[in-house]
Parts: sequence; structure tokens; C-alpha cells
Amino acid sequence: MTNPAHETSVAGTGNSSTPVLVKALAWGALFAVTLGVVGAVIGAIVVGPVGVWSALIGAAMAAVFLGITVGSILLANRFHVAAFFPIVLGAWLLKFILFIVLALVLKDQPWINTMVLFLCLVIGVIGSLVIDVVVVMKTRMPYASDVMLPTGYDESQDQNHEA
Repeated sequence: MTNPAHETSVAGTGNSSTPVLVKALAWGALFAVTLGVVGAVIGAIVVGPVGVWSALIGAAMAAVFLGITVGSILLANRFHVAAFFPIVLGAWLLKFILFIVLALVLKDQPWINTMVLFLCLVIGVIGSLVIDVVVVMKTRMPYASDVMLPTGYDESQDQNHEA
């Protein structure tokens, strides 16, 4: 039988995944700003002012979707493990619904070039995935983190059994 005092949640205030997620969020925000600037310049050259707005909106959408993912994990880390997956799944459903609504609303707008918007959004999603992989690969974390070992272990008991 386990002692509830020794149960751990996915996280807590000292969760070891928090710095990794914050680093991924910071790099993702920097990437989204860079994508917005580069996309706006290319969009202005190719399509004009419509391309600028389309690129900025595509980069902003990618940044918001990345932020929802990381934010949901950071929020879920504050709760017991039983709440982790419902929170993350709820955020995924929110992103899905938000994407569908934005796609339907922006689809026929005269001030949007759908190709520039689509390309910036796809590049943003792929870029955020690459950033996530690179940040996680370069992070030095033990395989088992945030683990609490049971207390009350007495090494003298092992010595008595060996004799």
C-alpha cells in the first residue's frame, strides 16, 4: 500500500520540464517574429500590402498555436497527473477549433492572400517542431526526474539479511 504523502504529480513547483518548455517558448517566439518579418518582406515583394498582412497573420497564428501547446503543458504541470492529459487534450481541441474558425473567417477576405498565409503558417508549424526537437535534444535531463523515493529506508536492514 502506498503512502499518499509520497505520491507525486507530473510536476510541482520544482518541475524539471519547466525550463525546457520556457526555452522552447522563447525560441518559438523569436522564430515567429523572424518569420513574420521575413514573410512580410517577401509578401510585400511578391503580392504587395496584402502579402504583408497575410504573412503577419500566418506567423501570429503559428505563434499562438505554439503558445497554447506550451502554456497548456505548463498549466497542467501544476496539477495532479490525472488532470494533465485532460488539460493538454482540451488545449489541442481549442487549437483545432480555433484553426477551423480562423480558416473559415479568413478564407475569402480580400485583404488576405491565402497562399502567403498558408506558407507562413506551415513554415511556422514546421519551425516550431524543429525548435522543440532541438531544445529537447540539447537539454540534459535524467530519464526519471521529479521522483520522490520512499522515506524510512534503513540500510541496516539489508546488512541483517546478508548475514
